Amino acid sequence: MPMTDLSKILMTAVILTLIFSCSRTGQEKRRLENEQKQKAVSTDRHEQTGETDETSNIIELKEKGGVYYIPVTINGVTLDFVFDTGASVISISETEAIFLAKQGLLHEEDFLGPTRFSDATGTVSEGTLINLREVKIGDKTLNNVTASIVHNLDAPLLLGQSALKQFGRVTIDYEEGVVVLE
Repeated sequence: MPMTDLSKILMTAVILTLIFSCSRTGQEKRRLENEQKQKAVSTDRHEQTGETDETSNIIELKEKGGVYYIPVTINGVTLDFVFDTGASVISISETEAIFLAKQGLLHEEDFLGPTRFSDATGTVSEGTLINLREVKIGDKTLNNVTASIVHNLDAPLLLGQSALKQFGRVTIDYEEGVVVLE
């Protein structure tokens, strides 16, 4: 029996509903698993240290090629940053700076001036210091954080001490694959 146009539309609608439903179910399952994992890590930490403070900010680490990344929201845009305790400031490439400026998320008054920095190899390069009006890491928002633009389109995004030192304690739990910022 040939399908009419209405039958085809209804069949497509049913298939799309099933696909979106399965997708939402999978996303919800992953979100619940993440929440349970965070609660378990938080409970373990509090049991081990005797702490009762519920202000822990637990962020999942993403490991890629031996490097650990965490999601950070800069002026409303979420990007994966290298979790780099050796970097003195948050560092972004010209690519991200141009994108933020084009989106109206980085303004002329946010540019603080030129700077020089040395990388892990000891090479000294020039960059530009900027003010990031909002840096969100997990459930904590930091305001007016100093960062640098590396004058290189492919420079990695580094989450450095200009943000991390604003937390009282930073704990990396490699077994659970999380970082705890308090």
